[in-house]
Amino acid sequence: MISATGGRFRTGSASSSSRYWTVIAFLIALPVMGSLLMIVLSLFYPDAEVMQHLLRFVLLRITWNTLLLVVGVSLLAGAIGVVLGWITAMYEFPGRRFFNWALLLPMAVPGYVMAFVVVGLFEYAGPIQSLLREWFGPEIWFPHVQSRLGLVVVMSLALYPYVYLLARNAFLTQGRRALEVGQSLGLTRREGFFRVALPMARPWIAGGLMLVIMETLADFGTVSVFNYDTFTTAIYHSWFSLYSINSALQLAFFLLLLVFLVIAFERKLRGRTAYHSRMSPVAARRRLTGSPKWLASAFAGLVLIAGFGLPCLQLLIWAVQYGQLDSRFLSTGLRTLMLATTAAVFITALALVLVYALRNAGSNARIAGRIATLGYALPGTVLAVGIYTQMAGVNGFLNDLLQSLTDTSPRLFLQGTVLSMLLAYLIRFLAVAFQSVDAAMQRLTMGIDESARSLGIGGWSLLAR
Repeated sequence: MISATGGRFRTGSASSSSRYWTVIAFLIALPVMGSLLMIVLSLFYPDAEVMQHLLRFVLLRITWNTLLLVVGVSLLAGAIGVVLGWITAMYEFPGRRFFNWALLLPMAVPGYVMAFVVVGLFEYAGPIQSLLREWFGPEIWFPHVQSRLGLVVVMSLALYPYVYLLARNAFLTQGRRALEVGQSLGLTRREGFFRVALPMARPWIAGGLMLVIMETLADFGTVSVFNYDTFTTAIYHSWFSLYSINSALQLAFFLLLLVFLVIAFERKLRGRTAYHSRMSPVAARRRLTGSPKWLASAFAGLVLIAGFGLPCLQLLIWAVQYGQLDSRFLSTGLRTLMLATTAAVFITALALVLVYALRNAGSNARIAGRIATLGYALPGTVLAVGIYTQMAGVNGFLNDLLQSLTDTSPRLFLQGTVLSMLLAYLIRFLAVAFQSVDAAMQRLTMGIDESARSLGIGGWSLLAR
């Protein structure tokens, strides 16, 4: 579900308006298109020896490893996110108000941080296994933590909030409608969930899973901690060990092909199904009693502790133990917060404009929508090179232009400014904002737009209101 358009949205009534919004969509996609162009152009400059080595010994293995990882993380993160979204939206149990927002906290813990905390705690020389050997003897068996299963669990704990956030929003906005429809068909509450509520929430869940998949494909730090080879590790190895940036970019091209296959598969499953619905009141939560209420609290608490509490506690222990606390962290944290806030506002605003543009533009704009959200699947270093190269080109052009106009040497350095970072964040995280806005926009039929236009409200005024 990478495009807000499909068979369900009609083009704007005026062809000029459609062309206008198509141009807007392509302008938003322009930074991503520049980075993708670099990757495509690299195909014309192959490093024959390196690529022969990669094709013969690496490509098949990393493709299989990557596919297994994507499937495992998608299934586990999707299951955790949907279950937590359902119970927090539809049931009342001890701690629900706290878990509503606290279950998003694992998003604040980078996957690679969670990975080295888990490995440090559960490896052979770590405190957990050492304590177990002390209690039960040296022969006690313990599963190998740096395994594919361990990696899937860690990445799922880090990424499930994407699914949880969107799924919970879907269940909340559906209100009583899903369960009422199920009951009218003679279904039990459980059957109503699987046969009515879950299908109605599919756009939200699919959007969350797409983010999980692209995050998994682009991850480098977590898989490196677990010594697990994927496309991203091969890209870094080609670049920094084999010193072939062209080969790295060509592997990134194969990674993009994999993303396209995932997107095409999801769109094939979705087909032309429409997901419009009228707004309904928020569901009255059913109060759990007895053991179910404690099981719900225990499950939510266990996920939160494993995904956020344990990593943060261990990091704090290590910081105190090794004296790594520094007052400079405060100023660094404040700068990070300011940059993150600016980027969040900037990216969300452009995501809203992009979704609205695709809603009102012609079929050509769908291409821009798909391209604009591909950057989330690219490794950060590839994006950094793409942005740096583009900004360096713009910087050189502006320097030459200003020098010819003013007879001075302005010495601009745009690639070292906050603007470059914001553009990099835009490429990397536009898909995250896009999926949330797109899923919400699907609930609004084109009849709402037409009614507004009949009242003389359209274009940017309609978007603002």
